[in-house]
Amino acid sequence: MTKRDRERLPSWLARPIPRPGRRRDVSRALARRGLETVCKNARCPNLNECYGAGTATFLILGNVCSRGCRFCAVRAGRPVPVDPREPEAVAAAVEEMCLDYAVVTSVTRDDLADGGAGQFAATIVAIRARRPECRVEVLTPDFAGSAAAVATVVGAGPDIYNHNVETVPRLYERVRPGADFERSLKLLERAKSIEPRMKSKSGLMLGLGESRSEVEEVLKSLRGISCDGITIGQYLAPEGCLAVERYVTPGEFESLASLARGLGFSMVASGPLVRSSYHAAELASEGRV
Repeated sequence: MTKRDRERLPSWLARPIPRPGRRRDVSRALARRGLETVCKNARCPNLNECYGAGTATFLILGNVCSRGCRFCAVRAGRPVPVDPREPEAVAAAVEEMCLDYAVVTSVTRDDLADGGAGQFAATIVAIRARRPECRVEVLTPDFAGSAAAVATVVGAGPDIYNHNVETVPRLYERVRPGADFERSLKLLERAKSIEPRMKSKSGLMLGLGESRSEVEEVLKSLRGISCDGITIGQYLAPEGCLAVERYVTPGEFESLASLARGLGFSMVASGPLVRSSYHAAELASEGRV
């Protein structure tokens, strides 16, 4: 997002100047172990707030994605080799940061036979070994539709399985080339069927040209597969990515939150600056995780 774009943002997207908080401690804990976060790589507008509160969303399997989604700031190209020490490094950071809730995500790794599922599982196990009381949420890619990969991750026992559908089906070709809406739905449905007690969650970005009726249909489709949680936020265009078509008002986000709760979602976060893992612990508690 350019300086001119930032100057044109509506007032409700302004971010308050964050207090220093624990940002430096978080940055140092990550740097010591060579760890990445999606907060930094995806240029999240909430980075200062979350780091300052002592939290971060761990990005495993490197910081180079095998796909090139046109909404995402994460670099696309040839991914780096898998680091077998990474799960233990993440767990050590979780322990040092005294986290009671950890969110682990990754770049898409179509180059790996299991899509990186084994690394997710190993990271969950490592976190539980060092800090048993820590709840773990995973935000996975679609694993190219691999049932075995989903089973591997679910088998490690995450508290919440998150996978974002991101946008409405009509926009997939333009926004998420290489992805498929029905495949993403099937992944979430499969995860829940393997472990019905585990919560599932998904997320949507608005402002890419979708209609209200299309968003409503996506929410209904997610509830149709018993998805428990939904996050809905405003798309903010990183430099070089798709332009924002429209800034959705806070009132519209509130209306969608009411609709989602009416459909039966037990975890709902809907607002301009909401992101998948923003206040994830609080949202999980809302769903009694």
